[in-house]
Amino acid sequence: MPEKTLRVCHLYGNLLNTYGDNGNLLMLKYQAEKMGLDFQSEIVSIHEIFYPEKYDLVFFGGGQDFEQLIVSEDIQAKKESLTNYIENNGVMLAICGGYQLLGHYYIGAKGEKIAGISALDHYTLSQDNNRFIGDIVIHNEELDETYYGFENHNGCTFLGENEKPLGIVKEGHGNNGEDGTEGALYKNVFCSYFHGPILARNEHLAIRLIQTALKEKRIEAKI
Repeated sequence: MPEKTLRVCHLYGNLLNTYGDNGNLLMLKYQAEKMGLDFQSEIVSIHEIFYPEKYDLVFFGGGQDFEQLIVSEDIQAKKESLTNYIENNGVMLAICGGYQLLGHYYIGAKGEKIAGISALDHYTLSQDNNRFIGDIVIHNEELDETYYGFENHNGCTFLGENEKPLGIVKEGHGNNGEDGTEGALYKNVFCSYFHGPILARNEHLAIRLIQTALKEKRIEAKI
């Protein structure tokens, strides 16, 4: 019998924790243990190698401009391994800055173009003297799930052709305030601008992430 352990990588967890994003790990741990799983998590940060075969799920949070700039430089060394993880159906939850860094680039606070790793086909522009702030509600029609959250971001993200939105905006602004999309879905990667953290208000999404990871690992859990 395969081991019933959920192995989680907290990518740059010592640097990226805007608005309590680390709380997503607590929700994953809570739900995993309810399913009868052992929960193991470890931080992979700057100057450390990401080994894609070690993990069943990756969490990549958001940060302030200074921390994100540090991460944007270091993550280039992890580009190949993270892209391989994603393309091999690895499960990931990426929030705000983590979401932006998976794409081609984002525009920083001083107007500079900051490289992502182009693992996902989106890019992020910045707004002049404006932020999207407030409660937000989105619905994913394909999964028939509604997600509730709080957004606070200057970035305007535009999805590529091979990406689906995490959901369509019912209340709030979403990715860019123009096309009605919020977040991104690509293979088993779930991206969003929701802080809060997202999984505390949407336990069905936490369960979906774990179940998807277990399916890839071919383990059955108690639901």
